[in-house]
This record gives sequence, C-alpha cells and structure tokens, in this order.
Amino acid sequence: MVFTQVVSIKDKAPGTKVYNYADSFWCTYIVSVVAASVAEILTYPLDLTKTRLQIQGEVATSSKPTQYRGMLKTAVGIVNEEGALKLWQGVTPALYRHVVYSGIRIVSYETMRDKLLLKNEDGSFPIWKSAISGVMSGVIAQYFASPADLIKVQIQMEGKRRLMGEPARVLSAAHAFKKIVSESGVRGLWKGSIPNVQRAALVNLGDLTTYDTAKQVIMHKTGLPDSHLLHCLSSICAGLVAATLGTPADVVKTRVMNQPTDKNGIGLIYKGSLDCLIKTIENEGFFALYKGFLPVWIRMAPWSLTFWMSFEQIRHVLGATGF
Repeated sequence: MVFTQVVSIKDKAPGTKVYNYADSFWCTYIVSVVAASVAEILTYPLDLTKTRLQIQGEVATSSKPTQYRGMLKTAVGIVNEEGALKLWQGVTPALYRHVVYSGIRIVSYETMRDKLLLKNEDGSFPIWKSAISGVMSGVIAQYFASPADLIKVQIQMEGKRRLMGEPARVLSAAHAFKKIVSESGVRGLWKGSIPNVQRAALVNLGDLTTYDTAKQVIMHKTGLPDSHLLHCLSSICAGLVAATLGTPADVVKTRVMNQPTDKNGIGLIYKGSLDCLIKTIENEGFFALYKGFLPVWIRMAPWSLTFWMSFEQIRHVLGATGF
C-alpha cells in the first residue's frame, strides 16, 4: 500500500491497478501524524495523570513520606493546585513526538506487511507475522522519537516540583532541549531510550497486533459489520493488552528519564533500566510496576479508538484504501 506511485488513468496499461496519491508513503505518513495528534490532544490529561502516579512514592529519590493518591484524586489535585490548563502541560513535545513516532510506526508496519512479510494468498495476515511487524515498527519509531519523549516527561513533572518548593529544572520544550544537550551532549537526548524502546515494542504488539486480530475474531464470531461498534470493541481489547504488556516498561522508562544526571549525563539514582526495575521492586513491591495502569488503559482505549477512526476516515475521504 505504501511506496506506490500515482498513475493517471490515460497512462495506465489495460488491467493495471490505479493507485491514489493517498496510498503513497508521504500521504500515509502525514495522515498518521494528523490522526495521532487528534487522539493525543483529547487524551493527554490521562497521560499526565499516569506520569504523576508513576513518580509518586519513588522511594529511591526521597526519604520524605509520600501522600499517595489515586487516578481521580491526582487529576483533581492538579486542577485545584496548578490549574486546569496544567492537565495539558507537556503536550507540545508530545505532539512533536507523534510527528516522528506515529508516522514511522504506521508506514513501517504497512511496509513489512505488504512488501516484506506479505499476506497470505487469501488476504489474511498470520498473527505471528503481525506480531513481528508490530514489534519492529514500534522499536524503529520509538528510537527516533525518544528525545521528544524525554523532554515531555521532564516538563510533565515541573508542576509537581514547584508545588514541593523545588527549583524548576526546565521552563519550556526548547529550554529542556538546550539544557539536556549542554549538560549531557546529544547522546543525552536518548536517556532512557532502552526502556522506552522496550515499552514501544510491547505497546505496538498490543495495539497493532491485538486490534487487527480482535477485529477479525469479533467479526467472525458475532457477524458484526465493519462499523464504529466493532472499532470500539477492538480498540478496548487492544488497549487492555497494550497496557498490561507496556505499563512495567513505562514505569521504568518514566523514572529513568525523570532522574537527575551528572555533568556526563550519568543517572544519579539508577544505573540503567534493569537497576531501576530491581530498586522499584525491592523498595515498593512488584505491583509498583503497575502504577498508573488504570489511566494507561483508560487512555489507550479512547486513544486507539480516536486514532484508528480518524486515520481510516481521513484515508476514506482522500480515496485511499483501508488499513
């Protein structure tokens, strides 16, 4: 479907399939970014709440007693203590991230499905091939998007730091970028990239593979047509699997990215993702790895639904084929 060339009707040979410009690589890329941006803006407050929950109670960073909050109390607390607009703090680098991440993951998945691993003759795509495509597309996309993710996490925590009387570390996305590069060099922009990539691989395995599989199974078992209801049910399944697989790596990623570093860019709290994993379990127990699970799932379901419905609808309007 991707990497295709537009052929005019008068120039095509008899029997040759005519591809719309909307099936081209760059149009697919742009539509992916637009759909992801819509989904991100609508569900971003849940991402901010999730990040705050994952940092909450981080024993390795402080000896002060922590006032634990659930998802709802955390969100209400942000509104009461910092203002409603703070629920979208850090949304700018989040959108920058999707310019890279969402575009690459969709075109990579389509390329592997349609050009490399290929579908079966009957048009079906085996789950093992879908799993490989989902994991690899997530790894590739997240590696290139890691700098924007790092900046987003640091900005998300600034409101809490100021309320605690701690000095601000970053003032804006541009300031965060300059600060990271000046203190740790360009390589510092990829701090936490390993757990970040691990999480993306698992999340895309859950999102792309589960969505596609659940959609086909539900259609086959219930006879539901390809409709909004089917998309909703499939996205809920995809969000649950993606959240279950990705939350532990997300907790580790968030903590590694949020920790202070020395002048060489070396973390002062965790030596790496494995060290963070071990310390989190030792200090807070295994289920600390699932802090923020509920907002992750609640966010992933509408995010997935909004993204796929927007993506498919825009492609349909442009005259492209379905995903």
